[in-house]
Amino acid sequence: MPQTRQDVRTRRVFYIPGYDPIHPRRYRELYRKEGADQAAISDYALSLSPKTSKGHYGWQVTAQMDGVEVETEVEVLVWSDIVRSSMSNTIPATYLQLIRTAWIYIGSGTLRRLMRLRKGPVIAALYPVGMLLVQALIALGLGWAMFGLVTALLAPLLGSVATVLGLVGWIGVAVAVLRWFKQKDGKIFAYYLMHDYAYSARWNGANPPELEARMAEFTEIIADALRSPVDEVLVIGHSSGAHLAVSILADLIRQGRAPANGPALSFLSLGQVVPMLSFLPKADRLRADLHDLAARKELTWVDVTAPGDGCAFALCDPVAVSGVAPEGKLWPLVFSAQFTKSLSPERWKTLRWKFFRLHFQYLCAFDQPLDYDYFRITAGPVTLGARYAGRPPSASRIDVAVSKYTSRAA
Repeated sequence: MPQTRQDVRTRRVFYIPGYDPIHPRRYRELYRKEGADQAAISDYALSLSPKTSKGHYGWQVTAQMDGVEVETEVEVLVWSDIVRSSMSNTIPATYLQLIRTAWIYIGSGTLRRLMRLRKGPVIAALYPVGMLLVQALIALGLGWAMFGLVTALLAPLLGSVATVLGLVGWIGVAVAVLRWFKQKDGKIFAYYLMHDYAYSARWNGANPPELEARMAEFTEIIADALRSPVDEVLVIGHSSGAHLAVSILADLIRQGRAPANGPALSFLSLGQVVPMLSFLPKADRLRADLHDLAARKELTWVDVTAPGDGCAFALCDPVAVSGVAPEGKLWPLVFSAQFTKSLSPERWKTLRWKFFRLHFQYLCAFDQPLDYDYFRITAGPVTLGARYAGRPPSASRIDVAVSKYTSRAA
């Protein structure tokens, strides 16, 4: 078997999930299953074993690719507890979130600006609003039907008391229907997505204190890894985890904690939704971090999205569209995972309308892989920078300033 370039023999990977309340074992099982599929397709070997070091949830990966072996430790930087605590347990509170979130995005002009980018994620943002309103209308309609039935049957016998009983029936049916819809949200995702967008909008783009504290912990963990004897430290931010990673890495580099003689520092943002936050009035912190990170030579930043992912701002340069591109901008390198080409027609047909599943395709196997392979990036023998050195950005990327708000934290 021919030998390949080997920059990496050992690697630390830190995966930052999006707004996800589920236990991180989900990501281990996804990596195990999809990694095995990709290894069979691409003719390399990939095996997982339990993580032996202290820290957050993770696993070890041993890979044999193109005649060389690489050891990788993957760690999930968990903030699912914060996500769970932010999810309201009451139906009325969710509808209040709906009103407040819609007012913030519409009243600030942010929604109109976002629509100049990609329609998909804007539709995804409007989906929970529309779906929750439809659920409310169905509940009220069925409740009204119950009111009519009760009053029609009992009014001749009970008079005005029938009206009271009808109102009780109306309320009871409406509440029961709304509760039923909430119980089925594992398939509908209306409550889940509403909580997601509400969490970003609640502070108008600023980070809540508990999230800032967790991000500071993550900064310490990554800084410690950069002092370890590995060849690459790779940070992956998926979905809303991408903007957390931006701020974490910007803090780390500003603090001078990316040693010049240390491991290669790499950042891979996947399916990012940065504009949903960076376009908000008080996202000064994130806009400053985007501005700073885009010109730093201490790292390589690659941003991968795909137009087939309706939940991401596909091929939107998160720095440029936020209006904070610095002089001498280096990052990110923006290109597409090309779902329609890297998935066979049969596979694409199966997945095309599974929007939530497609938002996770970046972490999965491709049956016709091109130059994006999540498992070669995370477990292969080449650094992210070397892998994509000289690769041009996608010609169809959007890299013009669109955000109304461009202020940055001092």
